[in-house]
Amino acid sequence: MSRYIRPRLLGVPIFFTVALADRGSWLLVAEVERLRQAVRQTRDERPFEIEAWVVLPDHLHCIWRLPEGDADYSVRWGAIKARFSRGVKAVGWNPTLRSPSKAAKGEAGVWQRRFWEHHCRDDADFAAHLRYCWFNPVKHGLVRRVEDWPYSSVHREIGGPRWEW
Repeated sequence: MSRYIRPRLLGVPIFFTVALADRGSWLLVAEVERLRQAVRQTRDERPFEIEAWVVLPDHLHCIWRLPEGDADYSVRWGAIKARFSRGVKAVGWNPTLRSPSKAAKGEAGVWQRRFWEHHCRDDADFAAHLRYCWFNPVKHGLVRRVEDWPYSSVHREIGGPRWEW
């Protein structure tokens, strides 16, 4: 069995992509309040700063900053995914794409097992990933303008200093 080792760079912004198992689903936007609650509860237990966040129907992108000396983002993602999964199962969500290995382990089958992360190297790299978050709904044809997508942190940035990047 392979062992995946994630980098542990301290003090840098981290860009994430996290996807549902069913890449055609609209579960994340249908249950966006449940996702927000899972994030709030996790931040209460293990704080982190949110630089950017965009929720699309079947995946999300975000940029976090962890507290000084803390690099444990995997535990945070595990908690967010578990809370969200328990919440949607409690209201009757029924996984249709659960693999035999997930079923054997009793996993809900809501999320893809892993997530993708990228530690931003410098201000330009951070700005590029920030713009990626903002423009992803346009890229996927969900809206024409970033301002029109309701599930994005771009709304707190419009007109601010980072908006001009």
